[in-house]
Amino acid sequence: MENKLELLKNIKLFVLDMDGTFYLGNQILPGAADFLKTVRQTGRDYLFFTNNSSRSPGDYIRKLENMGCPITKDQIMTSGDVTIRYLQTHYAGKTVYLVGTPPLVENFQKAGILLTQQQPDIVVVAFDTTLTYEKLSNACTYIRNGALFLATHLDINCPTETGFIPDCGSFCAAIRLSTGREPKYLGKPFAETVEMILNKTGCARSQIAFVGDRIYTDVATGVRNGAKGILVMTGETRPGDLAKSEVIPDGVYRSLGEIGQCLLKLPKFKKKNIFGNNE
Repeated sequence: MENKLELLKNIKLFVLDMDGTFYLGNQILPGAADFLKTVRQTGRDYLFFTNNSSRSPGDYIRKLENMGCPITKDQIMTSGDVTIRYLQTHYAGKTVYLVGTPPLVENFQKAGILLTQQQPDIVVVAFDTTLTYEKLSNACTYIRNGALFLATHLDINCPTETGFIPDCGSFCAAIRLSTGREPKYLGKPFAETVEMILNKTGCARSQIAFVGDRIYTDVATGVRNGAKGILVMTGETRPGDLAKSEVIPDGVYRSLGEIGQCLLKLPKFKKKNIFGNNE
């Protein structure tokens, strides 16, 4: 792993995971808010990215605002957004059966994705907290009949304040066992996520660090796609997990707060922030 200061020297954009990295539940983690201020003050920028496709970007904007951290819609992205872009780019005009929450359904409709309840061209499975047996059964039937099988992300479980609940990857496992078909996963840690961020920001891969508390999604996104992958020890990963991981982080920090303290020791970027409001 690189020296903690040297690793951060050329980073222009921090792509931040949310739960377990920036906040836990409804509480911002110690030092995380100061980290955002330091990022902006040193001519850098940040973008929140979550694999959780059960909520819309607007939901996250409102949550962060209620926590005293206002952001713009340019500064939040979800695996649902990556999936929409993938469909628009590769399958424009194709019909989609979406296993997802009402907010995700609304986002797909606003983006012009043709949703259907009949045999579709494509089945998209997301983290659906409104999942029913009928939805699961329909998805399996449509996939057996030849529909392409896509999934917004591969997370098996979603952390909550009371423990873990089944996430998108668990639903896909059931569908795979029933149909014998594997989905194409999007979101972190896959290339489509990085491509969307590159397109959105104009940053070079070498200027981007993906920061989070999960090695196999957050860190792997950077490590496997030509960017940097930084682990913070404020969420899921425990020290013993590092020795067993196939993915080796470029750097490990106690928290976003520690990253911010390191940034204060480095030269500032003179260039304006990607999303404006240079401070």
